[in-house]
Amino acid sequence: MKWHQTDPYALYKSLNTDISTGLDEHEASRRLQKHGANQLLEEKRTPWPILFLEQFKDFMVIILLVATFVSGLLGEYIDALVIIGIVTVNALLGFAQERKAENSLHALKELSAPEVNVLRDGRWQSLPSADVVPGDVIQLGNGDRISADIRLVETMRLAIEESSLTGESVPAEKDADPISGDSAPLADRHNMAFAGTMVSRGRGKGVVVDTGMKTEMGKIAHLLQSTETTMTPLQHRLAQLGKILIAGAILLTALVVFLGIIQGQPVYQMFIAGVSLAVAAIPEGLPAIVTVALALGVQRMIRHKAIVRRLPAVETLGCASVICSDKTGTLTKNDMTVTKLWTWSEEWEVDGEGLDASFSSDRNAENPAKSKETSDLLMYGLLCNNAEMIKKEPARDSKTKIQKHEEVEISGEPTEAALVLAAARAGLFPEDAARKFHRLDEMPFDSTRKRMTVIVKDQNGRRFVITKGAPDVLISKCATARINGEDRPLTPALKAQWEKTVSRMAKQALRTIAIAVKPLPKDVNHEAADVERDMTLLGLQAMMDPPRPDVKTAIKQCREAGIKTVMITGDHVETARAVASDLDMLPAHGEVLTGEQLDAMDDQMLHTAVGKTYVYARVSPEHKLRIVKAVQQNGHVVAMTGDGVNDAPALKAADIGVAMGKSGTDVAKEASALVLGDDKFSTIKAAIEEGRNIYDNIRKFIRYMLASNVGEILVMLFALLLGLPLPLVAIQILWINLVTDGLPAMALGVDKAESDVMKRNPRNPREGIFARGLGTKVMTRGLLIGLVSLAAFVITLYGTGIPELTHAQTVAFATLVMAQLIHVFDCRSEYSVFHRSPFENKPLLWAVLSSVVLLLIVIYVPVLQPIFYTTALGLYDWLLILGLSAIPTVALAGTGLRKK
Repeated sequence: MKWHQTDPYALYKSLNTDISTGLDEHEASRRLQKHGANQLLEEKRTPWPILFLEQFKDFMVIILLVATFVSGLLGEYIDALVIIGIVTVNALLGFAQERKAENSLHALKELSAPEVNVLRDGRWQSLPSADVVPGDVIQLGNGDRISADIRLVETMRLAIEESSLTGESVPAEKDADPISGDSAPLADRHNMAFAGTMVSRGRGKGVVVDTGMKTEMGKIAHLLQSTETTMTPLQHRLAQLGKILIAGAILLTALVVFLGIIQGQPVYQMFIAGVSLAVAAIPEGLPAIVTVALALGVQRMIRHKAIVRRLPAVETLGCASVICSDKTGTLTKNDMTVTKLWTWSEEWEVDGEGLDASFSSDRNAENPAKSKETSDLLMYGLLCNNAEMIKKEPARDSKTKIQKHEEVEISGEPTEAALVLAAARAGLFPEDAARKFHRLDEMPFDSTRKRMTVIVKDQNGRRFVITKGAPDVLISKCATARINGEDRPLTPALKAQWEKTVSRMAKQALRTIAIAVKPLPKDVNHEAADVERDMTLLGLQAMMDPPRPDVKTAIKQCREAGIKTVMITGDHVETARAVASDLDMLPAHGEVLTGEQLDAMDDQMLHTAVGKTYVYARVSPEHKLRIVKAVQQNGHVVAMTGDGVNDAPALKAADIGVAMGKSGTDVAKEASALVLGDDKFSTIKAAIEEGRNIYDNIRKFIRYMLASNVGEILVMLFALLLGLPLPLVAIQILWINLVTDGLPAMALGVDKAESDVMKRNPRNPREGIFARGLGTKVMTRGLLIGLVSLAAFVITLYGTGIPELTHAQTVAFATLVMAQLIHVFDCRSEYSVFHRSPFENKPLLWAVLSSVVLLLIVIYVPVLQPIFYTTALGLYDWLLILGLSAIPTVALAGTGLRKK
């Protein structure tokens, strides 16, 4: 059906919907089953059998499997079966890790899906775009991402960015009129809104006509599905490191094999041992481990209401040194309530919650609605408004049978909702305004204009221009002030009084909204005329948005972590200063800059000023971009918050763009790397803390695995250099790689942050993975692990007087395992093994305990002894093993990576 040719009545009838109430939930559910979810088909995820088989494609694993096949041909069936079993279990562990990472990333895509404002059962509600069905009534606003094809039925200066679909670089102007042409191209269908496009201005209402793959974007879905999964910078660095380590491990392994053959060891035995040692020593899984660590960290962030849209952001978070935060909704509750009403004749104090409010004025009046000027201030604030009020059924007390006060629910932008509630408290409701006035046109609010204007007509046909906005902007648009019912010229004395009042309220952390009005003569075409001039200034509605209770502590914790918090807001300078002072984020030496002062600065001046500025007030989105770039030029890693369409450039320019999940537009979310599900500043702090911990845990992985691998190679190398028998056999090496290197290493990935993680300065993003002494730590621990294992082998083989190779190999095997298991606790802290309680990480305790039990099983279960070349050990052996295995950790306990 050609929806663009359909008139609204035929549209509603064809889709069996009601523009005033929308679909009911039952019908919407039925249509969802019929038409399917409103989403484009995704690329198929890798089937699990293929994902499992991919675990065997590593070059060294393939060589090991070939060697195992040769073992079978030579009659070494037990060795071959055990090696296959170990490789299979190792593959299962790798498969489980990759599957978990894949599921985590898929869950992120689901969580970051956009939401849509839908009319269901007569109530506007926010629903996931996937739940939208044909016939749904949708409301569109500035910055919304459109997720279905919609036939528009109402528009207010609506313009939509359609370049992704039509190629047109200029936003398309929209209206609701039917199109008569039969072959109108997509770019000319001005009464349609298409999936995948963005609202760039204005607002509108429409009916969904197509969803999912039936949309115009669905027909070219392959353009949207060509996304590639990219590696994080850390993964790239580790992949490069892995190649170097692989080359080094292969050379050392080849040296071990060569020395063994020279000393008369069987070629087959040395070949199997060499391949096993290479498999155990090569950290081929480092990039995969990083993915798992990132995925686990991302899951923890989700629990903190921080949704990561791009994995590199997790790594960058740990380096953040400056947070540029919006005030409203992030530092404050974004729950605006009008607490003062001011006209040129009187001032009112408002106190209370919901519809229950008490009024007091400087004239001792009881109700502002009885004052003509204050009543007009409230009514015009109600008219120049897009928030909607829904009255709920009044509740009755079951015991007293007394009917309680009526409750209301207001949906819309917080400032507009506050104006609606203020009017309702005085007995003026939206339905009263709708009966008396009809809206003809609207000029929407945007952050550049800092005002909103509507044209209305009353019951007598008279037209009025009503504007609300920032006090300093509106006074420049006014020529008169209404005082005691008379419009008087706006003299310098009145302007000074106005500025003094605005400043007084701003110092009380009140946000002021000015309201102005003027009649519009019948002979003036409001669409062509400049209606926002020569207006009459009525007064102010001042509202409070209290700071969030958790913000003050979060800012203090960020300061202790070496992170500077900066407020960037469009509010009045005194309001911003008051809130910043209340939150202890403005030090005595800190400066406050306004947008006007920023305009007077060149880039070099701003570059100097940002170092000592903590509050930017009265700024536009264009200023935000300049601020971010100037802070970055000072060498900082910047996290930037935003919620509007015009915030997108600053969010993209920042190292970490942070969008508001509740109040943010889809454009802002698309441009960001992190979305706050609860819009709280403390969530940013928690995300930075998690980002730091993820990087720390990755370093723990590397520290533990490389030190263990170095120990395994050196014990073999030193033995052959000294002309000793092999202290380990191939099966034992593979067993260590599977059990000791696997379970405890993964448990390090869920380790909690150290107590001082938010008391350190931010990490330099350019530092190497072995920075801060990690390389030295790996080599010294690895060397000691190798030496004590060799010492255990030599003491047992030659010190007991009964040289028995299997006994000595079992002791060396157990010493190497125990040294690594003790060393894993040392890796949990960058100070020393005694700095953290081992009981903090229960998964690690269970992993170590499991490894010890498995070690005892292969040593003491008779049927396994010939397979793993072990023999039962006595008390003296265990005293020797535990004493030597503790040396690498305990002896160097005071040589942490950083001083406490």
